[in-house]
Amino acid sequence: MTDPDARMTVDAISDRYVDQLAAASPIMATYLGIPGYDDQLTDFSPAGWEARADLARSAVRDVEAADTSADHDRVAAAQLVERLQVELDLYDSGYQTSDLNTADCPMHYVRLVFDLMSTDGDDAWKMIAARMRAVPTALRGFRESLADGAAAGRVAARRQVLGCAARSRDYAGAGSVPSFFGLLVQRSGTSGRLREELDEAASYANTAFAAFAAFLSDELLTDAPAKDAVGRERYTLASRVFTGTDLDLAETYEWGWAELARIETEMRRAAAELGAGDDIEAAIDGLDRDPARTLRGADALQAWLQETSDIALRELARVHFDIPEPVQRLECLIAPTSGDGMYYTGPSEDFTRPGRMWWSLPKDLDSFHTWREKTTVYHEGVPGHHLQIAQTAYRSDQLNRFQRMLCWVSGHGEGWALYAERLMQELGYLDEPGDRIGMLDSQTFRAARVVLDIGMHLELEIPAGAGMHEGERWTPEIGLEFLRAHTHMDDAFRKDEINRYLGWPGQAPSYKVGERVWLECRDEARARHGGAFDLKVFHASALNLGSMGLDPLRAELARL
Repeated sequence: MTDPDARMTVDAISDRYVDQLAAASPIMATYLGIPGYDDQLTDFSPAGWEARADLARSAVRDVEAADTSADHDRVAAAQLVERLQVELDLYDSGYQTSDLNTADCPMHYVRLVFDLMSTDGDDAWKMIAARMRAVPTALRGFRESLADGAAAGRVAARRQVLGCAARSRDYAGAGSVPSFFGLLVQRSGTSGRLREELDEAASYANTAFAAFAAFLSDELLTDAPAKDAVGRERYTLASRVFTGTDLDLAETYEWGWAELARIETEMRRAAAELGAGDDIEAAIDGLDRDPARTLRGADALQAWLQETSDIALRELARVHFDIPEPVQRLECLIAPTSGDGMYYTGPSEDFTRPGRMWWSLPKDLDSFHTWREKTTVYHEGVPGHHLQIAQTAYRSDQLNRFQRMLCWVSGHGEGWALYAERLMQELGYLDEPGDRIGMLDSQTFRAARVVLDIGMHLELEIPAGAGMHEGERWTPEIGLEFLRAHTHMDDAFRKDEINRYLGWPGQAPSYKVGERVWLECRDEARARHGGAFDLKVFHASALNLGSMGLDPLRAELARL
């Protein structure tokens, strides 16, 4: 019989799991800023996936046996068990190891991890060379997993296979853009033997990505189904992965339509303030033509992003949030690749690598409109992802390493980032009608995603009053028409978004679903406390919990 006093604490189990996963997933280690693994890549073969699943199973068993009588341990245990159990459910379903999509899968991780590596000095470039040499093994392992999935009848849709093949060719320089790895080596400024090693390693990586593209096009594609919709069973699991709750999909679909209509009504009011009556399109056309709202060139964009971010961080730290000194450093960068959108990467554990906002610009785009981008600065930076993620990483006095570094739930995180956009409107940072239209345009886009993602994957009926294809079932073609009717962006981006939703089921709705929970929980806290409600205290208490599924978030915020 096990001595209860000999049981590990929840924090000790959680910290051990982070150490074990860092060793088993070098890519994850680099993302987390854990040193010692930057010359390696993750094993994406069936054996590699199984080894990581075993680590998760062990951690769940140990936490379930640990003492969770204290509030801290109860919260920490709930976070770890909920996250790892849903990951294990995904692994056991077979979908995790056979996942291939144009937005987020191992193929992308192998490329993107190089963006986070140090390039300071010869030793850093030697580490990059070693990791480039590991690219062939990593992609071969992923091929094995995809082949096993195909043998079991689990293959991504043709749309995703073709899209990933094209992206792989681009990475290799075999497509329409120069090789990523070749450009990386050019930036090194090295010479002599080290440059030879880098060139040779880049060649290995290029060849590996070209071979992976050929595997997708020549082999996997033959088994890929034409149908994009994944159906209710798979969608329900995917949705739980991204939200940490079992959504009522029918209710959420109906709410998405209502939310879309509500936001578009707000946009018409803002358009009227700009003198465009209730004509949203006319208002947007005027904003795009305004030279005072236009930036020319990536350098001008980067400078404006950094300045806008710095102002928000500085002013919010004075009044609305307690922001620790290390978190008051946020870099805005132009990404080395194109077409990956806007994203945030967190700081390293010791904050020697700061949090960063990245803008991966579309090809050949040289003009940018501040009215469109301002709300995104708040989403990706402060009070959005940077405040949430970096402040969580800083709270080593309150949170274990799993909570601080590894626990991430899209509904919690992306929901907070959308809540942050709304909060900045409430605080007066988006009072100018053009900037407010930018925020509302972003919110419209996210509401449309709720409707589209659920509708397309479940092949639901389009309701009466939708204004298009009423009574018909969703298809990708109708989805693109819907985006054209309700969003204001380049058509190539809309097409990429359709590919993203179809390949990444359940992720896109998590933004608005999470925001809904954050707003509801704040309203409930305000009602409980009445005149004693303190928004700054609510934010601090909520963020100090760390990321978690939406079900445990509701439960914990109800205690505040």
